[in-house]
Amino acid sequence: MKPASPVTVPNRAALLTVTCLGQFMVLLDNTIVGAALPDMQERLHTRLTGLQWIVDAYVLLVAMLLLSGGVFADRFGRKKMFLAGVVVFTAASVLCSAAPSIGWLITGRVVQGIGAAALSPASLALLAAAYPVAQERVKAIGLWAGLSGIGLAAGPLAGGVLVEAFGWPAIFLVNVPVGAVLLVVGLRVLGESRNPNAPAIDVPGTVLSVLGVGSFTYALIEGGSRGWTAPVILGGFAAGAVALAVFMVVEARVPAPMLPVRLFRQRLFAVSNTAMIVVGFALMGSSFFFSQFFVYVQGTSILRAGVQTLPATLAMVVVSPFAGRFAARYGFRIMVTLGLAPAGLGLLALGFVHADTGYANVWWRLAVVGSGFALAMSPLTGAAIQSVGPQEGGLASGVSSTTRQIGAVLGVAVLGAVVRTRQSGGASFEQGLDSAFVVAGIVTLATAVFTGLWLIKSTEPARPTSPAPCVRENTASR
Repeated sequence: MKPASPVTVPNRAALLTVTCLGQFMVLLDNTIVGAALPDMQERLHTRLTGLQWIVDAYVLLVAMLLLSGGVFADRFGRKKMFLAGVVVFTAASVLCSAAPSIGWLITGRVVQGIGAAALSPASLALLAAAYPVAQERVKAIGLWAGLSGIGLAAGPLAGGVLVEAFGWPAIFLVNVPVGAVLLVVGLRVLGESRNPNAPAIDVPGTVLSVLGVGSFTYALIEGGSRGWTAPVILGGFAAGAVALAVFMVVEARVPAPMLPVRLFRQRLFAVSNTAMIVVGFALMGSSFFFSQFFVYVQGTSILRAGVQTLPATLAMVVVSPFAGRFAARYGFRIMVTLGLAPAGLGLLALGFVHADTGYANVWWRLAVVGSGFALAMSPLTGAAIQSVGPQEGGLASGVSSTTRQIGAVLGVAVLGAVVRTRQSGGASFEQGLDSAFVVAGIVTLATAVFTGLWLIKSTEPARPTSPAPCVRENTASR
């Protein structure tokens, strides 16, 4: 079947608006939930384990289905996949808002993750198809990344306001009118497009990746409460190891793997994606506790806590657009090291913040963390893209985003386990948080050193045509 004709010029503004709004909704959900976690814990009578599942159930599905979502969009139609993602995401938001228990809420978050994994890659693919001229496409993707990325910064504040006024269900209900507008307008203004030469869908790889990472996540989250030597926990680790081992074998043999193992034989690709896992681990794992620190340790309101976490997300939104340009001028190694080093130091500094620490001595630590990770993420994705051929740039970008999401899943699970282990040993929640921030900081600093040494031969600047705006998308969609 021949590809559909590109969207006509008069519809491009409407298409850009629709795709930006769709990605905005997904990104808003990433940060708005963090502000609502303390209220969820109180009203749903759950523990830290439940809060971890609320976050990880969503991130896990996005991480494991993101690459498959892009293939589905290419094969079956980007408009169809975008609108299907909108419908699933919006319906899941209603389910989340009406959840009577933690189990139903986690189920809703799983479905939300499926919708986001369909919506996000389809929105970018629609935009790329509508702008066939490379220079125009780069500008359009830059606008898409910048405008939709506002959702990151708006999340903590919007979450604080909504939770304070109406309770945690309101953070999900806000998606309903947005989803309705996207569906109505999208049906009218979006043109269908597809890639008839898209690879086959890697069903075995997708299933094995979900089982492998999901089993590890289950064992890490539940280990603190069930006991690390409990049969179900040991079984979870074993099942995860087996599933991922089989996944590697399958991916090396299938004709169209979702994650080509051969790409990791290239040092630049392997090192950049390894570092991206750590970025997701440290950034998402630590930000999971930001609002909880302000509410439970310093005793602030949920609204105030939402405002107080803004320096981290605002710094990311402000700094991210410049990271690709700096990498093009100074090279990947320098920018990644200059990004991860201060991010790690900022996390270590957060490990020494206590209940009586004034906010004037806290906000700059959050800003340093956000700025550092923003400086590192774009160059890491750019390095992964430059390490492969031009025809595989989109795949490399998708893999980079996926590895970051996997790191985020593990970050919430592992750092949560650190907090629970410290508490089981008699430490306070505050002391547990301090340990989690220190662990995240040490891992980040070690990665800065490792990446700087291993990329030492890859100091060449990015090509002028490298898709920096697309890289910023990866930053925004953490």
